[in-house]
Amino acid sequence: MDLSLIWALIIAFAVFAYVVMDGFDLGIGILFMSFEVGDDRDQAMNAIAPVWDGNETWLVLGGGGLFAAFPLAYAIVMPATYPLIIAMLLGLVFRGVAFEFRWRDPGHRAFWDFAFSAGSLVAAFTQGMILGALLQGIEVVDRGYAGSWFDWLTPYTLLCGLGVVAGYVLLGATWLIGKTEHGTQDRAYRAAKRWAVITLALMAAVSLYTPFLEAQYYSRWFEMPYMLFASQVPLLVVIISFFLFRGLMKRHSWTPFLASLALFLLGMIGLGVSMYPFIVPDQVTIWDAAAPERSQVFMLIGVAIIMPVIIAYTAWAYWVFRGKVGTEGYH
Repeated sequence: MDLSLIWALIIAFAVFAYVVMDGFDLGIGILFMSFEVGDDRDQAMNAIAPVWDGNETWLVLGGGGLFAAFPLAYAIVMPATYPLIIAMLLGLVFRGVAFEFRWRDPGHRAFWDFAFSAGSLVAAFTQGMILGALLQGIEVVDRGYAGSWFDWLTPYTLLCGLGVVAGYVLLGATWLIGKTEHGTQDRAYRAAKRWAVITLALMAAVSLYTPFLEAQYYSRWFEMPYMLFASQVPLLVVIISFFLFRGLMKRHSWTPFLASLALFLLGMIGLGVSMYPFIVPDQVTIWDAAAPERSQVFMLIGVAIIMPVIIAYTAWAYWVFRGKVGTEGYH
């Protein structure tokens, strides 16, 4: 049994679960200031109120799993992206505080609305930049980070940041389509159409840029026999995009959201195609970075117990709060 590969799949699943679940939360936050004050904003907030804090469980699991299962990768990636991680955490803090205070401090609701939106934007943008910083390569010497404080700041990381922001907004808009009705839903349809185009354009830009960052990326996408498998990813993106726009045009409730999730899944698959077997591209493989076997076995037992519990209570929360939302706040 290849424990390192199993742990890599567990962490990939946790990251994808976070992107799926907290992505639409952040997307709604980014869109928030474009909604009219009153019922529109209240419905948007209530569409995520019962689940937003539980969604962030997956971020903790992904980060904690990386630290526990691949400590060397954690020790390299963290110092390479410290400013981005600090900004992301501050954005999440401001978003969380604003979420609670806007209901309980109506006298300053305009400020809390802005803090909620700005925190969401910062968190989403920095997550994309962290991904870009990892993909473009991290300088490693003697199993440690050897780059400078601002190596993460490049045109490629900025492009990745914009791509994640656009994708999250698309997720948020399509989630609102399924959770709201009347005028709010109409505005969500319009936003989803606009951001679907932007998301696909940025996905194409990042996809065309990435293969030229590393020789390994180029060979995976443009050389045989890897190209036979890799070429299926953009083909599936085209097919899913068709269903996305078809669902928006025909005003389906949940098809656009499911199609948006499928686009993110294909993005994760494309990421795996480019990076595998490296966890720090072209520097450290998942086996080089792995913790001792006994540690992996011990942690795997814990994950085997805890992960089903997390999945169960998450599914229960979504089931209990299914259906359309109103405008009264959850207290």
